[in-house]
Amino acid sequence: MAYSGNPFHSLMALQKKEHLYEFVLAYGLGNVPLSLCLSELKMLESVMSCLDVSSCLIGLFILLLAMFFRSRKPKNLPPTPGTALPFVGHLYMLEKNPRQQFKQWAEQFGSMFTLKMGPNTAVFINTLDTLKEAFIKQGDYFSDRPNNLFAVKFSQNFDKGLVLSSGSYWKSQRTTSLAILRNFGMGKNILAEKIIEEISFFTKELARKNGQPSDIRNLTNMSISNIICSIIFGKRFEFGDEKFTELVQMFNEAVKANSADLILNFVPILYYLPFDFFKGKRLLEIIGQLRQFDFEKIREIKKSYDPDNLDNYIVAYIDEMRKEASLDQKSYLDEICLARNIDNLFIAGTETTSTTIMWCLLYMLHYPEVQQRIYKEIVEQIGTERPPNITDKSNLKYLTAVIMEVQRKASIVPLGLPHLCNKDTTLAGYNIPKGTIVMPNLDAIHASKEIWGDPETFRPERFLDDKGNVMTREELMPFSIGRRKCLGESLAKMELFLFLSSLFQQFEFLPASPDKVPPLTKTWGGVAASEPFEIRCVERNK
Repeated sequence: MAYSGNPFHSLMALQKKEHLYEFVLAYGLGNVPLSLCLSELKMLESVMSCLDVSSCLIGLFILLLAMFFRSRKPKNLPPTPGTALPFVGHLYMLEKNPRQQFKQWAEQFGSMFTLKMGPNTAVFINTLDTLKEAFIKQGDYFSDRPNNLFAVKFSQNFDKGLVLSSGSYWKSQRTTSLAILRNFGMGKNILAEKIIEEISFFTKELARKNGQPSDIRNLTNMSISNIICSIIFGKRFEFGDEKFTELVQMFNEAVKANSADLILNFVPILYYLPFDFFKGKRLLEIIGQLRQFDFEKIREIKKSYDPDNLDNYIVAYIDEMRKEASLDQKSYLDEICLARNIDNLFIAGTETTSTTIMWCLLYMLHYPEVQQRIYKEIVEQIGTERPPNITDKSNLKYLTAVIMEVQRKASIVPLGLPHLCNKDTTLAGYNIPKGTIVMPNLDAIHASKEIWGDPETFRPERFLDDKGNVMTREELMPFSIGRRKCLGESLAKMELFLFLSSLFQQFEFLPASPDKVPPLTKTWGGVAASEPFEIRCVERNK
């Protein structure tokens, strides 16, 4: 039976008693056990048979209210910022962009706070020590992903792959993918050479703009995407390639739609509302299009499979699949997981790096003296006759510190990805029940006054010691920590250094209008990009 966007209209449309069970399951009853739902519904069944529709509505409301009170929070959870209302929890308190709220609550409550997000209980971890206790010391309990996220519920097999899988599926995908990426040179000079080659194409495109105001975000996205393409598909694409442009746009839109649908992760019933206010319908449409593209590429590459020529991620993964298939043991490698891995690697390997580059350029518009100091360091340590390479990183200490400060200030993944507590446990003295969603509040750590002293100030020197050497600060965690830490961290660091050192060597970046510098607006989303802005890329005189 199909239900309308309004649950009460759907209830009015019930024509058979058994539809009541389907109705309740479709709209969700939070953390109430299914057995409890069914037992109480069966008790209600006999009563409903002799009541009219109005009485049924009242009865159902009383039932849901009773079930709500039964599912109230356990004792000794981390503190909450206010009263959780029935069905919506604390969602009514959240602003459209809640980044500042989450920071304030972190200051108010310390290590953790709890929000009731629709039917789900979510605990936000705000300190490094508590994150280490959860994700490292108790990694066995906090390394799973929630299985009730919107896209997982509404898109088949969305929980496969590197990012959203759990248990044996996740361990197998991560182990296999890491081995393949390392074979392709992740963190080694061979991959650095590919990056430098891609940078040459990128900087030529920037030079063609002749210093005119331009929004270079899409071009940056495509350039970073080409590095992932060379790994996944074994080749790069021309910037004007129609299919490549369409692919990058789809991934960009998927990131935006996924950020917009955050509330649907907690209140999936909102998906049934008319129109597409929360972008859930569009997200599912994009997921379908990307899945079709992935399987087309897999079929295409399988046709030319050669075990002696494993020159891309897809064919290397297929080779591992065939090896495991020949063994008499359960395998977690299959083409469904491969397709999801392609999406995960593409988004994780493109969006975060290109977004960080754009934030860095935006900060340079606000701090031109920092940009000049970077250029001076490049001239002194490298010169302008050759492009920077990865061995130059130890000499470009100030640039390295600037990148780290941009990662801290922009904090482009404000909350990290959600984890799931898979066993009743305690954390920092509080009870964390099985099934609790755990969110790493990276924003709070990156903006902590206790850690940084003056967190609102853009000051790269905080990552340099008295002798000017780079200091590694464990409180800086743009790639999260623990077992679910981003597996592409070394690739991203390499890309950021090589791209930004080359860009600052060849161009001076200026605002489109000298008297109107684009604002450093803190946006919200799974990946928090800057607001669109134009920039002038002026070639330097060599």
